[in-house]
Amino acid sequence: MTRLRIDVADLLAHPGTRREISVSDELEGLAGTSATIVGPVTVDATLERIPEGILVRGDVGARWRADCSICLREIERDQSVHVDELFESDPVEGETYPLEGHEIDLEQLARDSLLLELPLAPHCEEPCEPAPPVGEQRDENDPRWAALAELEL
Repeated sequence: MTRLRIDVADLLAHPGTRREISVSDELEGLAGTSATIVGPVTVDATLERIPEGILVRGDVGARWRADCSICLREIERDQSVHVDELFESDPVEGETYPLEGHEIDLEQLARDSLLLELPLAPHCEEPCEPAPPVGEQRDENDPRWAALAELEL
């Protein structure tokens, strides 16, 4: 069982009530095309009982690691995403999250929020130089193109 599963029975019994939460857990397989979440995912939020269900307002945070798309050095950064999401008994697919009995599971919310915000082409904060090709000097001709150099046009 994940620590991101929260019992909200007290909120369901008292409409209009709120509760602050701060939870974190490791989530496996949380990676985009070029960056990977490393370490725990943290959710700091306010849970509020509204007529439709439970409203979650707060921040989802984690640390990601990737290779710079310019210089190929490894970089790591913290990421924080603000969320305002509804958990309800009859969720609308793609719009709200399920309220399962008297529990909400913040794992899918955390995954969705963080993956959508991971950079597609991460790069260093300061301008960097492109990495030279492995084993080659920049001014040498690439031997793989030697056959094309012999063509007369």
